[in-house]
Amino acid sequence: MASTRPVDMVRVSSGVRTPARDRTAAEEPLAIRVGGEPFAVIMRTPGADRELAAGFLFADRLIRRSTDLRAIEHCADAAERENVVEVTLADPAAMSCARARRRELTSAASCGVCGRQSIDDLASDLSPLADAIVVPAATIARLPGRLRASQRAFDETGGLHAAGLLSLDGDLLDIAEDVGRHNAVDKVIGRALLHDRVPLSHAMLCVSGRTSFEIVQKAAVAGVPILAAVSAPSSLAVDLAERAGITLIGFIRGDSFNVYTGAQRIA
Repeated sequence: MASTRPVDMVRVSSGVRTPARDRTAAEEPLAIRVGGEPFAVIMRTPGADRELAAGFLFADRLIRRSTDLRAIEHCADAAERENVVEVTLADPAAMSCARARRRELTSAASCGVCGRQSIDDLASDLSPLADAIVVPAATIARLPGRLRASQRAFDETGGLHAAGLLSLDGDLLDIAEDVGRHNAVDKVIGRALLHDRVPLSHAMLCVSGRTSFEIVQKAAVAGVPILAAVSAPSSLAVDLAERAGITLIGFIRGDSFNVYTGAQRIA
């Protein structure tokens, strides 16, 4: 399934209407089933669905390593294949946890943190992050440009968010695009998880929009020490970054940016 779709439109310029074609970012529901039972439905841009599901379950702490997954595949039913991912857990006993989490997700469908109630609950479940890392300010300033140069679907549509994993030298390691900011983060972290590269203790995460609580949560669970964004963080994002020991950066414009937490990592 393509990540972009052609649409008919009417372009209006200087009072003149002209029929035209444009491309929009594709948006489709992805149903995640765990052990054959419904777990969650995510509105996403098709592509990297297995990685998205893995990253989503990892951030929600249903799984903690790639070996917790016995299988993660698209549904075998041809009618559902494109929009359903089937997850089989290595430990069948974990299904009871999945059922409990599914109830939380159903009761708080609009919540980006899947029913979690407080920063304390999240912070108590995180491992300490590496604190000896130091990155030059000039490297941070280059991150949005590195990310933007690889946003292929955005070039066509102008309607997709991006998340990129970068080395401490600023080299782009991986990128994902999606209509949802948190989905793009789940895709890059999920891919790293499936390739046994988590924790990401020597990587930076850069996102194309603002930084919300759930994006900081996902970075913290993956062990990412530096999280940078083109736009603003929310107050709760700053609070969680402080508790988790993440260097949180926002408003990267040219050679200037704001460091909200963890400034000791920026030279």
